[in-house]
Amino acid sequence: MIEVYVLDDHPIVRQGLEKILEGEPDMRVTGQAGTYLELMELLGSKTPDVIILDITMPDRSGLDVLKDLRSLYPKIPVLMLSVHNEEHFAVRTIKAGAAGYLNKMSVSDELVNAIRKVAKGRKYISLTLAEQLAEELEKPKEGMPHEALSDREFQVMCMIASGMKTKEIAEKLCISPKTVSTYRERLLEKMGMKTNTELAQYVVKNNIIA
Repeated sequence: MIEVYVLDDHPIVRQGLEKILEGEPDMRVTGQAGTYLELMELLGSKTPDVIILDITMPDRSGLDVLKDLRSLYPKIPVLMLSVHNEEHFAVRTIKAGAAGYLNKMSVSDELVNAIRKVAKGRKYISLTLAEQLAEELEKPKEGMPHEALSDREFQVMCMIASGMKTKEIAEKLCISPKTVSTYRERLLEKMGMKTNTELAQYVVKNNIIA
């Protein structure tokens, strides 16, 4: 039996994922969490075979949670779940150690297959993601401006573009407002921009966040 933990801040999403797996004889959801702390509590009592992790969480960034899980529980495969454009997020999550990436729009069609694959220690790579990874290997080092950003800078960029204030970002990422400002300065410099408005326009234009 493949035991699955689901981390998503929306109860309806967690219930939906559990519903999908109900009809499968070889897997089941044995734990649900709406926050990072709740997940840590679950893992403290028992570890699952697979973790499904939403990339957007209320108390901690999904990428940060992923990195923590890879450090603390390296043998548990993590499937990243997101509404965000696969083109901009999937490769980053795979590079950060995710076993696979699923878009919420197509999760019902791919979830079962993805869980079975990663539970066997393999990566779940969709056709779209496979093409992106191939392009990553072939393209020259100079790409789109945001591709030069670190994971943390990329997170801050998306949060700024979504309208979050410095204090909100600091609380979300568990860092100081001063550190957020430093990241903002760095990413604006790398992007060749001067204002948050320019940044937001770029993110919307390139469909980086939904």
